[in-house]
Amino acid sequence: MTEVETTIKDIEKPKNKYSIYDHEQILPVVLPLNKDYEQVDLQVHHWEIKDWNALEQRAHGPVFEAAGYQWRVLLFPRGNSQHEMVSVYLEVVIDPKSEDYNKDWSVCGQFSVVISNPDDPTHYFMNTAHHRFCGEEIDWGFTKYHEIKSLPAYMNKQNQTVISIFLRVVKDETGVLWHNLINYDSRKETGYVGIRNQGATCYMNSLIQSLYFTKTFRKAVYGIPTEKEDPNNSVALALQRCFYNLQFSEESVGTTELTKSFGWDSLDAFMQHDVQEFSRVLQDNLELKMKGTKVDGAVTNIFMGKMKSYIKCINVDYESSRVEDFYDIQLNVKGCKTLQDSFRRYVDKETMDGENKYMAEGCGLQDAWKGVSFESFPPVLHLQLKRFEYDMQRDTMIKINDHHVFPDHINLNEFCSKPCQDPTEYNYVLHGVLVHSGDIDGGHYFALLKPEKEGNKWFRFDDDRVTPVTLREVFDDNYGDDPLRPANRNDDDPKQLVTEDQLRCTNARALKRFTNAYMLVYFQENKLDEILGEIRSEEIPKHLNRSLKDNAKALKDDVLNTLIPTQPTTVNTKQKHVHMKKMEKAVADKKCIIM
Repeated sequence: MTEVETTIKDIEKPKNKYSIYDHEQILPVVLPLNKDYEQVDLQVHHWEIKDWNALEQRAHGPVFEAAGYQWRVLLFPRGNSQHEMVSVYLEVVIDPKSEDYNKDWSVCGQFSVVISNPDDPTHYFMNTAHHRFCGEEIDWGFTKYHEIKSLPAYMNKQNQTVISIFLRVVKDETGVLWHNLINYDSRKETGYVGIRNQGATCYMNSLIQSLYFTKTFRKAVYGIPTEKEDPNNSVALALQRCFYNLQFSEESVGTTELTKSFGWDSLDAFMQHDVQEFSRVLQDNLELKMKGTKVDGAVTNIFMGKMKSYIKCINVDYESSRVEDFYDIQLNVKGCKTLQDSFRRYVDKETMDGENKYMAEGCGLQDAWKGVSFESFPPVLHLQLKRFEYDMQRDTMIKINDHHVFPDHINLNEFCSKPCQDPTEYNYVLHGVLVHSGDIDGGHYFALLKPEKEGNKWFRFDDDRVTPVTLREVFDDNYGDDPLRPANRNDDDPKQLVTEDQLRCTNARALKRFTNAYMLVYFQENKLDEILGEIRSEEIPKHLNRSLKDNAKALKDDVLNTLIPTQPTTVNTKQKHVHMKKMEKAVADKKCIIM
């Protein structure tokens, strides 16, 4: 028998307002609606037990139907694997020997098991759960449902009682809803594979997956000549081999070669580095390797835009300005409700007047506007959301978990210094959301990516596992905490019973407060064919074939290292904003150095 992982002591009401037979009124109490899931079917079933004492040690209730499946109660009146508590489960009745049996069947259900006194159906006890029923787990419920010695409170003098099932079958939109992911095959289920975590390299894994699915960048990386190089000393070759394995391997991919090529040792792999700095150093290194090759300038062509910093006098015709390159844009989250608000804050003009007037050449002190505007945006736009900031009052870094909405599509024309002739020139489509779950002292990174141009399929790349996700999981779940959200929106009503399922949902919502997007990847809409164009086999270096065997060997080594305990090493796993810098260009093999 299987049961919910977490059990709590349920709260019993002294008197309930509605009878268990008042289905419409009792349903919000015993099985509250969760708007995150689409209902497929809703059924209520009552098993009227005529004599509790006459029940066998293992008893089954009558079969009922819901969502095309047959269900029944599996009851152990004297307990299962223990003798102090009644055990009760909900079971799918299915014959694995039937001709039409599908071994991959599954059905997702939220259910409440309610026991009540037939003479007073307003006097009941309940417990709720949700589960993905499948061939490996056909039943789910509660091994410790209720104390046997106090159960007579829900029986009449004839030892009669009623066990009711309130069952809501919900749509499994992604195919992995409530999946235990045991023996899960990412390549088979999604067509993609993940990247193994070396200790605290999840931040790197999420960024590499995003760069991998920027196919124009992957093609440029493949174009770097690396035949005679060592992957442990060449960032370009190590990244090529990583991309090749992501494309062709059936197993998750290792990054030990890549981190070694940065000059990191094993201890560095247990430190969370600064993602933005890591991205820039990686791009700088590749840019240097691309010089003089057929892919020279690819990094700038893909990621580089231009912005203008200016001071413009208000009362005289004078402006001082300079144009700078950018590879990503850091946008404020605090004080900004939406991504558009963040852009408007970024280009906001500051007025220089009074004691802060600007000394304009040939014009003296002048009132002026100071600000920035964008001259151009790149095909691939990386937006860094400033979730981590220094708090002067506390004299420490803090994480900003504020609610911040980002759109699926955005037009950036209004932020350009000169309007485009084509108003759709700077239309962008979201293709990547990099997420941090946790606080400033640590946490976990993963990526939500849309690999293809067509359709709207998103996937979660969480280290070595890849799973499909819903649009809610991409957008709503990663906006951050919303302090103004309605108290009744899937929240527990303090006047209601606190059920186990509600407690679990409350904990999940508490986690969401600290789970939010920190980096967004937008692709220019009119260049999607170029950015996501297929890579021909002849564009992939032949010498990368060996990387598949090396990755398989590395996977075996990782498994052995997991099974064989090693001498523990004390490691500070708190997040490190570690800066990395380029070595002098005279050095042949450029590495990232921890400062």
